[in-house]
Amino acid sequence: MTVALVKNDTGTAASGIFAAAAGRLPGKGRVADLRREAFAAFERAGLPHRRVEEWKYTDLRALMRELLPQAAAPDAAALARAKAALPSVTIDGATRLVLVDGVFAAELSDGVQAGVSVRTLRDVLENESNEARGDLLLTTSTDAMISLNAALATDGVVVGIADGVQLAAPLQIIHVATAGKASRYTRSHLQVGKGARATLVETCVAAEGANAYQANDAAVIWIGDGVELSHIRLMRDAADAFNVTSDIVTIGARSKLNLFNMTSGGAVSRLQGFITLAGEDSELTVNGVNLLRGKQHGDTTLVVDHAVPGCTSRENFRAVLDDRAHSVFQGRIIVRPDAQKTDGKMMTRALLLSDEAEADNKPELEIFADDVSCGHGATSGALDESLLFYLRARGLPEKQAQALLVQAFVGEAIEAIEDESLRERVIDAAQHWLESRA
Repeated sequence: MTVALVKNDTGTAASGIFAAAAGRLPGKGRVADLRREAFAAFERAGLPHRRVEEWKYTDLRALMRELLPQAAAPDAAALARAKAALPSVTIDGATRLVLVDGVFAAELSDGVQAGVSVRTLRDVLENESNEARGDLLLTTSTDAMISLNAALATDGVVVGIADGVQLAAPLQIIHVATAGKASRYTRSHLQVGKGARATLVETCVAAEGANAYQANDAAVIWIGDGVELSHIRLMRDAADAFNVTSDIVTIGARSKLNLFNMTSGGAVSRLQGFITLAGEDSELTVNGVNLLRGKQHGDTTLVVDHAVPGCTSRENFRAVLDDRAHSVFQGRIIVRPDAQKTDGKMMTRALLLSDEAEADNKPELEIFADDVSCGHGATSGALDESLLFYLRARGLPEKQAQALLVQAFVGEAIEAIEDESLRERVIDAAQHWLESRA
């Protein structure tokens, strides 16, 4: 199998990957032109590295080094392995939309309720009668990995929730990897109409035999006025996988968005969110937990843009690190000149269970308005020895005592999940991680 080293010059090696994938990529005309423009932007930048400020702590040139060819479209055997992996991650009662190696699998997916539309990205991009179809590949971001995603996105789901619809059950998008030493690129879109209420769950999981794969997934979300949306993501990739996931979110007026992410899998993972509060009097809550061990590297990078007055944002992150694991949190709150009465707070805490674990925290504020209330903080440290002694003095083994304290540490972030059944699912996943330490 051929791989391509990504260089910071003409990118001729990476262009072989793009050329080889061209026959599989949906869309002609303007869509194909946009793909070429996006790949040219990636070639100019190359893989992100430590001299790029936003990627200072996650140097993909050192960590990943190469781009892998795209995974083949899943055959019957791959679909069977994907089906076998689904029970462990499927949310009870959820409407399931399954992507296998970057391709929508209708036979593994469910129908949706009235008021919800689902199309595949491939179908939309191949519809030449839709002149606006290429817009699905456009964003205002200049991030190199988002450009690469636009160039190589093979499929995804395009979901629309009509005005006023109240979803009784969550929508769950499941990314299943079945291939080894291959890559996938998906781009999904969610548009939530005025006054709607919904819960979206995204899950990344590896089927039996999947290893050393690369995932580059993007989600573009438009939230109308008066919407309540919960978005929960659980990242459980294979132990030697690479995953870069990008969220690009625009929030309307008087809306509430509650985001939660938990990363416990993958060799290298990065969740980057670009969230714009574009409508007045909206509320954003973002919580996250990284549970990392071995030599895992987990990066959460968040940019919250307060573009209008009267909005509130709260960001709360926890990282638990064992062995030689490395956690990164970069958070930036931007307050535009017109965004008076902004209330923004950001806090990140890291718990180090090993002397060799490492946490890098970089919260930032960029404030261009004067009538605001904003703040940020970051802490890193070990477990409280006095509390450990107290628990062990009452007969608890060391690992069990540590587990109780870790549960309390991550509990604040997990408790922000409003749906009780989903909250219990996340608690169970965290407990499974803790039990595996023992």
